[in-house]
Amino acid sequence: MPLVYASTSRYTQGPGVTESLGDELRFLGLSGPIIIVSGPTTARLLKTVWERVLEQASMSHEIHEFSGECTRAEINLIKELALEKGARVILGAGGGKAIDAARAAAAMADCSFVSCPTVASTDSPCSALSVIYDEHGVYQGFDSFGMNPALVLVDTAVIIKAPERYFVAGMGDALATVFEARACIQANQENLRGGFSTIAAREIAEACYQTIMNDGRQALEDLRSGIPTPVFERVVEANTLLSGIGFESAGLAAAHGIHNAMTVAPGTHSCLHGEKVSFGVMVQLVLESQPDELIDSVSDFCIDVGLPITLAGVGLSSEDRDTLNLIVQAAIAPGSLIYNEPFEISADLLMDAILEANKRGEAASAQA
Repeated sequence: MPLVYASTSRYTQGPGVTESLGDELRFLGLSGPIIIVSGPTTARLLKTVWERVLEQASMSHEIHEFSGECTRAEINLIKELALEKGARVILGAGGGKAIDAARAAAAMADCSFVSCPTVASTDSPCSALSVIYDEHGVYQGFDSFGMNPALVLVDTAVIIKAPERYFVAGMGDALATVFEARACIQANQENLRGGFSTIAAREIAEACYQTIMNDGRQALEDLRSGIPTPVFERVVEANTLLSGIGFESAGLAAAHGIHNAMTVAPGTHSCLHGEKVSFGVMVQLVLESQPDELIDSVSDFCIDVGLPITLAGVGLSSEDRDTLNLIVQAAIAPGSLIYNEPFEISADLLMDAILEANKRGEAASAQA
């Protein structure tokens, strides 16, 4: 199997870069009509800027209000609108689900795709993958497309105004990158682009982890001050670009496999993606029998920034074995990402790891 590495064609990050949207599109040879997929909050925030900069660039556009869930029905609705309007670009703005729906619709409508995240909450913006859910928020799988976004535009003046919970969740998602990459490489498993990991992808995953651990605490303080400092910018890049390349070109394993399985439990639906991944990281580290020093370091970081490391933190209970059994069965279903771990997985082994991770998380939280 060959080595395969994939990434966005162009990544632009900084305060106020939404103002350069028209210039960025022209630089890449892109033009309208443009369909912008956005939730109502994002549209209220950026509608005026989009209108001005796209008018200056002589690019027509229309805003489609995202339903809130990346379902097959929503993707088809966006695709049909793009075909009806003769769109040449579909732009996804907002969080990961809006971006995923826009990305899938762009692939189906044969449009170029542009990603404009307004929160640094997931590593979705840079990838060529869309995670699909049903109308109840239960994970259905993911679709992989031939091209990564033509442009990822990350306006940190917008991101720093978003609720801090999203930024923290992004660090939870990014924390998983290196551990899942290491598992896939050790198990000789292919990445999400159909090949083995390159040195570049491995090193990016390692850099993602070091950036989060070294700068994450201070970046959260900087976010609270409302100033997009260099430290804040580094962690936004880690949450978005480094984690995006790392997960896609190095691979996913138990942390995301457990996240996906947790979506079968309604109690977890109020949690953000990265919050569930954070607990998944703790389970993966226990499952892999990683050294106590490493587990303690990760759990201490999570506690400091407010990431969940217990079942209660993701809307679950160790006493509710029926729900935990449902999660375990979903996690070990054929095709699950958990099989990218470099050892055999069983229901009993996974259940023990979940309960042990919860026990360790409760102990660490009590001592904090």
